[in-house]
Amino acid sequence: MVKWLMGKWIRGFEREWDYDASYLRDVLEASPRAAWLFSRVAALGQFRRDLPIEAWCAAGITAVHHEDCGPCTQLAVTMAERAGVSPPVLRAVLAEDPDAMPPDVALAWKFTRATLAHDAAADDYRQAIIERWGRRALVSLAFAITAARLYPTVKYALGYGKACTRIVVGGTPVMFGPGRVPAPADVGARTA
Repeated sequence: MVKWLMGKWIRGFEREWDYDASYLRDVLEASPRAAWLFSRVAALGQFRRDLPIEAWCAAGITAVHHEDCGPCTQLAVTMAERAGVSPPVLRAVLAEDPDAMPPDVALAWKFTRATLAHDAAADDYRQAIIERWGRRALVSLAFAITAARLYPTVKYALGYGKACTRIVVGGTPVMFGPGRVPAPADVGARTA
């Protein structure tokens, strides 16, 4: 029964987000308990308190993009768009251009980058986050960063990881990698 219910949830998730969750079906097939435990751990990324949605999404997108999984990054961007984050903010985060980000987003982005790099600058950003939003916001960012990295790691370990090459924001592709240029706006929205 659990396997059937989880399979139904996976299919619904795929339809709702236009996302290939084959790796989750593999986990479910191998062990329904493992799939259930994975879903419980993944729920960690839903914790958001005392933090603007744009800053929270920026942390998750920055972390997942750092892990270089195109479908995961596209999913995070699509979810952020549905949550109301504007395309210019998302493009600035993906382009790694803090000058084009609102101050709250830039702070979350800088903190996330410093955290991922194990850079001592994270200490200053952490203090600024606590002063601006409080400790629950810091926990929210920590969980967003951690949860965002979970999916690409599992996908790559299971052989499903795909590098970031193109992410669609507001209907327009944003290209990544050396020598890449933006694709024409009429190119389909699915990532590869």
